Amino acid sequence: MRGAALLLLCGVAVAAAGCGSGKATGAREMRLQREDLLAASRALRQAEAGVSAELAASKRAWRLVANGPPQDAGRLANARAAVEAAARSAGEVAVPEPFREDHLRGLTGPAAAVGGLFHSYTVLAQRGWSLMAYSMRQIQSGRGAAARFARENIPLYIESVYDAHFGLAQVGKKLHDGYLHLGGADAFGASLPRAEVERLTRAYSEESARLHPHVGVRLGS
Repeated sequence: MRGAALLLLCGVAVAAAGCGSGKATGAREMRLQREDLLAASRALRQAEAGVSAELAASKRAWRLVANGPPQDAGRLANARAAVEAAARSAGEVAVPEPFREDHLRGLTGPAAAVGGLFHSYTVLAQRGWSLMAYSMRQIQSGRGAAARFARENIPLYIESVYDAHFGLAQVGKKLHDGYLHLGGADAFGASLPRAEVERLTRAYSEESARLHPHVGVRLGS
């Protein structure tokens, strides 16, 4: 399942610029890629507060559902409240203009990979938490076929949330690697200092964005 979601994580970036793998063929192309990476860096700064709030809510909820929804009614109610809070928080993450779907295809070089990962994170997190909250309401209601269907399919939404944050955790590395590839501090100067890139790399890193523990439930389990 994660493999399919990871294809989605890279899909938009592939359509835009081959996940940032195309070679610059001249000074003009290199200049454009640097301008796009600057725009991506500003977008990550703009989104940082919303992402931080979403991560906090997601981490609180995740530990309650990583192995599937609780069987006990009281624990299920607590988990549902945490999941609904995570869904609200994910819905409040604003996608900066450069990372919106209608702008993504215009990004070049490493910025395309950064934007594609961020956009996919927002889609997977918002849909995953929202569908998980809906499923938990159905499970809590205990209404026959609807509750059974929800319990059978909720692993899909749990994995979607995990994959959203797995992708988010790659954003910092993509930014950092792209920065170095395009010349680093010597090329960007004061417009994008190394210290700012390192700060953003930490903010969107595996340490900051990955969910723990790993998914403990699978479809059909």
